[in-house]
Amino acid sequence: MIDIGGLRRGTSREIVQVAEQMGAAARDIGFFRICNHGIDPELISATYCAAERFFALPEVEKRRHYIGKSTNHRGYVPFTEKGDYADEVHRNYEAFDLGLELPSTDPDYLGGNLLLGPNVWPELEGFKDTVSRYYDEVASLGRLICGALELFLGLPRAAITSQMTKPISQLRLLHYVRPERSRDHGSVNMGAHTDYECLTLLHTRNEGLQVLDQADRWIDVPVDHAAYVVNIGDMLEAWTNGILRSTPHRVVNRSPERFSMPYFVAANHDTVIRPFPQLVGEGQPALYEPFQAGAHLERMLLRDFPYLRQRRRQRDADRLCAGSETYSNPFESRIERSRA
Repeated sequence: MIDIGGLRRGTSREIVQVAEQMGAAARDIGFFRICNHGIDPELISATYCAAERFFALPEVEKRRHYIGKSTNHRGYVPFTEKGDYADEVHRNYEAFDLGLELPSTDPDYLGGNLLLGPNVWPELEGFKDTVSRYYDEVASLGRLICGALELFLGLPRAAITSQMTKPISQLRLLHYVRPERSRDHGSVNMGAHTDYECLTLLHTRNEGLQVLDQADRWIDVPVDHAAYVVNIGDMLEAWTNGILRSTPHRVVNRSPERFSMPYFVAANHDTVIRPFPQLVGEGQPALYEPFQAGAHLERMLLRDFPYLRQRRRQRDADRLCAGSETYSNPFESRIERSRA
């Protein structure tokens, strides 16, 4: 557990010490947990309550906000909207997805950007206000951590955070339910994957999260209501030229019911992710080809959401062209090795 209180109110020396602790853990283990993060526990609890109230609504009411009705990937993800993960057994979860709140006049949204624009909000008293405040707080925490990792990596100030002025960062409210027919409490409810962005900040109240350590062993992440779990995503692995590696993780059916709230810290849609020049040299060539942040996330969402694949097939049919439906992620090669 890393106490990050010093990042907000510490001396320069204390800030460097916290940055070194986080960076070393991310490099050597692949994830870390933080405390004294500065987010009010009452706001965290209120956000969980808001999620629980939404998920308790009748199915017909929740589907009024179905994500497939939105043009920018916002809203309710029903139990039936399943991704393509070979190891998922008795997969049974629903979600509510949102991102940076932008007006309907935003030029990117008007131009058809899949990941930017206004959110979809259910008509539940206090839901929008509570979840919006939580989004803003956890986004601020994400930028703080990214700034500390810049320091650890020896990068110029704001090398990462300057690329997060209009980010494609998402918040997921997740509700897992272990099917009654499942007697295997080690079965996988969300398949092994990496996260596609820079960092993930995860608050969870129930056990079930497992991460793949650097020895390719699945380990259980302890539950601590005062802590956040932080893991590295694809964009930061490429940006750091592999110094920090994207962390494979999965969710197993440890609990009859599980709620969690992952926030995915991402770059701007048009940011081109390539290894920072300070991390490339004669003895360490660039290991990653450049890619656009938004294009990578969209490609992975096509794998995870059938409604997007159907939309893509319809678009391709209208254009009389054929598109590939193979959406593999090169950052997930360690997962295949762990299965061998």
